[in-house]
Amino acid sequence: MCLLRLSALGDATHVVPVVRTLQRQLPGCRLTWVIGPGEAKLLAGLEDVRFVVYDKRSGLSGMRALWRELRKEPFDVLLQMQLAARANLLAAGIRARRRIGYDRARSKEGHGLVVNERIDPGGQHVLDVLGRFCEPLGVRQDRVEWNLPLAAAEREWAAGHLAPGRRWLLVSPCSSHRLRNWSAERYAAVADHAVSRGWSVAICGGRSELERVTTDAILAAMSQPALDLVGRDTLKQLIALLERADAVMAPDSGPVHIANAVGTPVLGLYACTDPTRSGPYSSLEWTIDRYDAAARRFLGKPGSALRWGKRVEFEGAMDLIAVEEVIERFDAFAATQAPLPAP
Repeated sequence: MCLLRLSALGDATHVVPVVRTLQRQLPGCRLTWVIGPGEAKLLAGLEDVRFVVYDKRSGLSGMRALWRELRKEPFDVLLQMQLAARANLLAAGIRARRRIGYDRARSKEGHGLVVNERIDPGGQHVLDVLGRFCEPLGVRQDRVEWNLPLAAAEREWAAGHLAPGRRWLLVSPCSSHRLRNWSAERYAAVADHAVSRGWSVAICGGRSELERVTTDAILAAMSQPALDLVGRDTLKQLIALLERADAVMAPDSGPVHIANAVGTPVLGLYACTDPTRSGPYSSLEWTIDRYDAAARRFLGKPGSALRWGKRVEFEGAMDLIAVEEVIERFDAFAATQAPLPAP
């Protein structure tokens, strides 16, 4: 069986429960996953899955090389789990007898041309929709589990930075989509509030200029101390940091879904995208949802009237999220936490 889902980091974590379901209910099934390079690094060590990496920067020549590699062993089943034109083109060159794709309402960019079976419509969250890919195989995703592969060395690295005996709020301020990001001043206000309530704050992120500039602005606006971990971790170490934190605050981005996968509650900041579709699956009660307000303001219609997956990415959309409502959600979450044991 071949699974095709190239990107992004968060979406790759949504596929892992499908893998676990197939492994649990179809023992002996051989799984090949066509995946992006960053996603392959994140999930390296996933048991009994062969990764075939496609880097979109390699273009058509990279596609041809991948097609040549996979022609050596045609598949019984292809699960085409990505709707983008590039992924549909890539799927066209993969040989498989059964080619399972999305329902007609969700299909776009030529998706219907490269599949010969479709999942049933229904479901809202991406994770639940992807779970439907099991059903044409006579399998149902009866539970959601991840068990992301992580070595002791990564957990030791995280423990060396997020010291025990404290409550840690880990702030991951940047999405790869700039318009999804909240302002530095607002992050700083919530972070200061958390410190005033006895929590410690750390900021994590990658090595991009946007993440560095945003973090510097947050630190400059804070009146309380915070730990700067931006650009200092690998993808595996990021998993360990997210796992060790007591809560994560972030916009719609990969760390939201990785944190969810390792069981860490998330204060999700959502206005540009619909959290019922792409929010932190197990933490929607702590998520601030201003998607409907953004849809009404910028598109003139309620969020419920928009196509599944429609983004409302406009300047000012994230400003619809007020500091006070994030603080309210943080305080409500913090109140659920048991006191730390005395040192």
